[in-house]
Amino acid sequence: MIENDYLLAWGAYAIAALGCLLVWFRITSWMWRYLREPLRVLVAILLFCPTIVDPAKELFAPAVAIVALDLLFKVGSNAWRAVADLAMYGMIAFAFYLVFVAIRWPFLSRARARKAAREEQQGDSDLTLRERLEQEQEPTYSPPRSSRSTRVEPRL
Repeated sequence: MIENDYLLAWGAYAIAALGCLLVWFRITSWMWRYLREPLRVLVAILLFCPTIVDPAKELFAPAVAIVALDLLFKVGSNAWRAVADLAMYGMIAFAFYLVFVAIRWPFLSRARARKAAREEQQGDSDLTLRERLEQEQEPTYSPPRSSRSTRVEPRL
């Protein structure tokens, strides 16, 4: 395989992997954020993690493909190296992801607090003066709600 073929194969793989990653983003779009994001990181690691195939020529291949082919053909010469590369890149990527989450957390909590304050302020500003006075005069006691029904019946 000459250098141009090698680069052409990696280019085709990169385009296919990006397409697979975009499909995975679409599949996981309905999930809860803190489940969706680690799954996306995991698939990105699986798709884009390279491992060395021939140390003399410095040829690389996708680690998932090396593991799959070594297990399929029962060769096993490069499978452990590819699994080690996947584990190493996985730990590095998840460490970066956890740092990203730790940095993002205060910004999200501040944004939630601002949004709640804005909604509370907007909810109060929509009321007329009469409605505000009626709310202040109403008792704040609310009877406990039963999980079975909202109707309260006397005991006999």
